[in-house]
Amino acid sequence: MTFGAVRVVQGLQLDIARGEFVSMLGPSGSGKTTILMMLAGFLTPTAGRIFVDGQRIDRLPPYRRDMGVVFQNYALFPHMTVAENVAFPLKQRRVGRAETTERVRRALDMVQLSHTAERRPTMLSGGQQQRIALARALVFEPSVVLMDEPLGALDKQLREQMQLDIRELHRRLGLTIVFVTHDQGEALTMSDRIAVFNQGRIDQIGAPDEIYDRPATRFVAEFIGETNLLPGKVTRVADGLMQVALEGGPVIAVAADGHAAGDAVLVSLRPERLRIPSGPVAGAENLWPVDVEDCVYQGDHIRLHLRHGALRLIARIDRSQPVPEIGHRAQVHFAAADCWIVKP
Repeated sequence: MTFGAVRVVQGLQLDIARGEFVSMLGPSGSGKTTILMMLAGFLTPTAGRIFVDGQRIDRLPPYRRDMGVVFQNYALFPHMTVAENVAFPLKQRRVGRAETTERVRRALDMVQLSHTAERRPTMLSGGQQQRIALARALVFEPSVVLMDEPLGALDKQLREQMQLDIRELHRRLGLTIVFVTHDQGEALTMSDRIAVFNQGRIDQIGAPDEIYDRPATRFVAEFIGETNLLPGKVTRVADGLMQVALEGGPVIAVAADGHAAGDAVLVSLRPERLRIPSGPVAGAENLWPVDVEDCVYQGDHIRLHLRHGALRLIARIDRSQPVPEIGHRAQVHFAAADCWIVKP
C-alpha cells in the first residue's frame, strides 16, 4: 500500500484462521491501521489481494464485506438512543423490524447493557459506550470483527476490565477478531497470535509467549517488554551450548542455535531472568559479580541497575527477595536457556 511516493505497507502476507484473535502490534506509523482500513474496505490496496473464506473481497464495498468495525472514538450517533445505535447496521441491511428488535436485545444482553437501551450515548461512561460500539459491531453477526485501538481512550482500570470482557466474548462466541494496538501488555493479554509491525512489515508473528520469550529481532525484543541486549562473539560451541564473549563483559553460556565460533551475535536477556542470590550458588551456568548502582521500587517488583565492568544490566526481582543495597557488590546469575539470540 502506497500513499504517493510513501510505501506504508510492503511485502505483507498474513493468514488468519476462523475464530482466531490476532493482534497487530507496533508503533505509530508502522502500517497496522492502514491494513485494518484495507480489510474494512475504507482504503483500496494499491497491490495485492484480500480473501475471506476463499472469496476475494478487496473489490467489494465495505457494506458487502460482512465485517464489524470498532473504533477508538466509539463513533456512536449522539442523537440516537443506544438501541437505535445498535440497530443501525441492521437498518442499513433492511432487516425486518421484529428480527431487528430481537437481535438488538441479544446484542445488548451480550455486553450486559440491556438496561441502557433507551438512553443516549452521552449518558453513559466511556467503558459503557465502548461496549455499545462492540454490540453494534456484533449485532449483524459478521464473519470478522475489526478493532482499531478500541481501548486507547479508557483509563487503566477500565481498559483492563474491557480486555477481559472482549476476550471472554471472543471465547464464548468463537469470533474472528483482528485487533490493532500499540500497547504490548494489551496484545499479550488478549491474543492467540501477535503480528509485530515495523515500518510496514511484520518482523515476527507468533503466540504471545513465543513473541516475548523468543523474539526474532532486536526491534521485537525491545518493543515487547524490556530486555538487556548484549553484543558479543561466539568463541566455542559444544554440548548444546555456545560460549559468547560479551563486549566489555564476561564470557557467558548461551543455548546453541546454529551459530559457529567467530560469529558476531546479539543476546537478549529479559530483566526478570536475572537472579540475585542471597548466598552461595552451586552449578550456575552464568554467575558473576556486579555493582548495584540503583534500586527502584515499582510496586510489585524492584528494578535494579547493575554494572559489571563496562557492562550495564537491568534486573527485575520480586519484592519477597532480599534487595541488595545501592553501592554494594552482589552476584547475578542466569541460565543459558534464559538467553536468546536476535537479529540486529
